[in-house]
Amino acid sequence: MVTKHALPGSERKVEQGTKVIGQCDPAERIDVFVMLRRQQQAQFDALMKRIEAGDASVKPLSREALAKDYGAAPEDIAKVRAFAAAHGLTVAREDPAARSVLLSGTIAQFQSAFEVKLERYQHHAAGQFRGRSGTISVPDDLHGVVEAVLGLDNRPQARPHFRIRPPFVPARAQQESYTPPQLASLYQFPQGDGGGQCVGIIELGGGYNTSDLKTYFSNLGVSEPTVTSVGVDQAGNKPSGDPNGPDGEVTLDIEIVGAIVPRATIAVYFTQNSDAGFIDAVSRAVHDTTHKPSVISISWGAPESVWTSQSMQALNSVLQSAAALGVTICAASGDSGSSDGSSGGDEVDFPASSPYVLACGGTHLSASASAITREVVWNDGQLGGASGGGVSTAFAVPAWQQGLSATSASGGSQPLRGRGVPDVAGDASPLTGYEVLVDGAQTVVGGTSAVAPLWAALIARINAAKGQPAGFVNPKLYKAPGVCNDITQGNNGSFAASKGWDACTGLGSPNGEKVAGAL
Repeated sequence: MVTKHALPGSERKVEQGTKVIGQCDPAERIDVFVMLRRQQQAQFDALMKRIEAGDASVKPLSREALAKDYGAAPEDIAKVRAFAAAHGLTVAREDPAARSVLLSGTIAQFQSAFEVKLERYQHHAAGQFRGRSGTISVPDDLHGVVEAVLGLDNRPQARPHFRIRPPFVPARAQQESYTPPQLASLYQFPQGDGGGQCVGIIELGGGYNTSDLKTYFSNLGVSEPTVTSVGVDQAGNKPSGDPNGPDGEVTLDIEIVGAIVPRATIAVYFTQNSDAGFIDAVSRAVHDTTHKPSVISISWGAPESVWTSQSMQALNSVLQSAAALGVTICAASGDSGSSDGSSGGDEVDFPASSPYVLACGGTHLSASASAITREVVWNDGQLGGASGGGVSTAFAVPAWQQGLSATSASGGSQPLRGRGVPDVAGDASPLTGYEVLVDGAQTVVGGTSAVAPLWAALIARINAAKGQPAGFVNPKLYKAPGVCNDITQGNNGSFAASKGWDACTGLGSPNGEKVAGAL
């Protein structure tokens, strides 16, 4: 008799506003990927403690060393193979370094294998998707071996964090816009073109048109970067022709990075918008032995409460691997202020709330020809957006944030009780936004989506100049507080800007030369 165990953290509830609209076709084929435990977990934890403490003697692991010492054990992969064979599933891909095994089979086979019931759901915002409720079960010999089973459900997981400037803005609102090179100069980025570096960009839909990129870079007088599209899980570069959709995100990310580091290679990892797709794409980028990105930009996310704990832990564990490899991850902190768009009070956005990423918040920037004249928290009021930020309920206070407090907009401050978000900031208001070209249309875009690639481009310039990766930068930045322009005015709803770190703009916007010095 095989004993079955509920997989910890796999519990899914039916979200409010969601209804079951029918059964799934039992013969429909789907792919599901299984994430396995790490070999030598205790040794890896000890290594991470040193990295988190900013121990300068720790050298980044090579991708080969990470795979060999801290990947999935061959016997664990063999157990998943045996389980797949017993249920008529096929193994489509094994990646010991990423600790993942991709299984392929019919809905009926997966329902039986993991003791779940998959149904078709409808949600007013998410549309139609395949979903489940309750937990996923695994047999005795996979109990403790499997950390996550992803892809049984394919509900849209994340949203892009960009905002196109509205066409009609009250006359009193001052509007400015900047090209990415102008911002690099205002933020005093060190000189450089990113030669020899690869910047990875994660996209959950949409695409880019080569003609847009050609025109855009040519108009800026910047040499056109090498952009490579990497398809993950049957996804690829598929522009929809709608600049307001994901195309806006994809093009914005590429144009900001490419304009600042034109000699860097840009690898764009396209995937499906689901938790499985998101996690697999980040994992493929982190473990990519072909392009080897030294910095990865993520402009998508969702409130912490929207994630199952198995998905959140699985992605966090991939981000942890990135830190061990010396790959810097920049993630947008969200565009909906301290609530992150959730109706249940204050929330922070994940993956920005992971302690292994550089979380990027937003400012509203005014400048003269050559200098910043005023910079405050991005908050365009009720109908506009605002910098995501606050305190995580999923992650503890990291070593480098010990002793910090979050200042509340109503006055007073509270010592951090969880990971504080964001770490840093940059121009994000669409009213002072970035000039881009999307689907043939010249437009001005803002959002913390623009800040993640801005910081990623800065790190790529620093990496190229240094000839080695800056790696996990958070401990170094927090130890050198003067490297950012401190933002002390404004709020994002519940939190206010204050001297030093705050839960709206973190340590502040970059002074690129000083950041380079600190790293």
